[in-house]
Amino acid sequence: MIPARPGPPPAVTVVTAVGIGADGWEGLPGPSRTALRDAEVLIGGARQLDLLPPECAGERIAWPSPLRPAVPGLLAAHSGRRIAVLASGDPMFYGIGRALTEVLDALHDEVLDESHGEVHDQAPRELRVLPHPSSVSHAAARLGWPVEDIEVVTLVGRPAARLAAALHDGRRLLVLSADATTPAEVAALLRDRGFGPSRMRVLEQLGGAKERTTAGATADDWAHPSGDPLNIVAVECRRAPDALRLGAVPGLPDEAYEHDGQLTKRHIRAATLGALAPAPGELLWDIGGGSGSIAIEWMRTHPSCRAVTVERDPVRAERIARNADRLGVPGLRVVTGAAPAVLAELPPPDAVFIGGGLTAPGLLDACWEALPAGGRLVANTVTLESEALLADAYRRHGGELVRLAVAHAVPVGGFTGWRQAMPVTQWAVQKTLDPRHPRSGADR
Repeated sequence: MIPARPGPPPAVTVVTAVGIGADGWEGLPGPSRTALRDAEVLIGGARQLDLLPPECAGERIAWPSPLRPAVPGLLAAHSGRRIAVLASGDPMFYGIGRALTEVLDALHDEVLDESHGEVHDQAPRELRVLPHPSSVSHAAARLGWPVEDIEVVTLVGRPAARLAAALHDGRRLLVLSADATTPAEVAALLRDRGFGPSRMRVLEQLGGAKERTTAGATADDWAHPSGDPLNIVAVECRRAPDALRLGAVPGLPDEAYEHDGQLTKRHIRAATLGALAPAPGELLWDIGGGSGSIAIEWMRTHPSCRAVTVERDPVRAERIARNADRLGVPGLRVVTGAAPAVLAELPPPDAVFIGGGLTAPGLLDACWEALPAGGRLVANTVTLESEALLADAYRRHGGELVRLAVAHAVPVGGFTGWRQAMPVTQWAVQKTLDPRHPRSGADR
């Protein structure tokens, strides 16, 4: 049988992402102007398209809402044409550049699959990025803040609660606004989270003829009306004297959580997160969420950390969502249901924490099977029945089996003594498939 010959290479879709500022056409360098003049299709926000002169004669298409789902269809509809996509500032800094890269890479992979991996002389897509100074660069220049010392939080298409995780006394923040209402929303959140004394400034239309900075005021005193929708909020964090101090590492005060007693206490929580060892971009399964403290502090370690918490009690599940919102990680996914039944619906984890339900038939094995090589599993218990299960798992899979005991000083009459909390047995293991290792992760 003669194998089918591969067809001709697909039409090349040339996409150029062009950053543009509030100064419009006048602020663009030569290569950006040339790309916009040569484009057969011009895609961008209505405001950005209005900044272009008539000499940019390509077909103009304003982004629909929501934007992200429309990207694949628009690129496919104009395949083979020269496309210029307008972006505010740097397209690769919280801009359309990410979506373009993801969509075009996916299209490229599809073409390779259809051609059985054969690479044609012409690639099926090309992406060129012509950046412009971002609003963050402009704001840092106006404020005299070194960019490397600033934390940037975007609220464009994201809940304002995300800002809470970045609030630390003395920290400088730049908040990318969704619209004209964002500054007031930021002020309200700062007041609610105990950072009312923080100084705020709003910088509008940065780099353009209408550039304006709203005079500084604290969040407590913020009474400015809404201004231009194209703005960025500068915050100099100051914690109120009576506000609870939340650190940057796991082990937040127990008082930071709303709970009904089902809470991994502070010192055990810190040890548990240490054993889980979160890294940027990783996903945690938190089984038996309780108050959500493990998943929440996992996500607080880095903005790209993700977590799913499984809690069978609907009241506790709602409480977990409130805690996550309060502590700055509203992206925590809360699944109401019983494990292991609901685990099959979840994306593969990088780490698993079992804080409850260890005696549920098949739970421990299901979590172990879900882990990839290199994944970590940590389980805590205070009961003899669950401890026996962990001892057996330790025998089969290795890892570390430890007992954690914490005592607190309490009044004893006119003196002070120790009150011992229930000891916690913890099993922590990293899954490896290397048969040369003793207790390698396969049953012995």
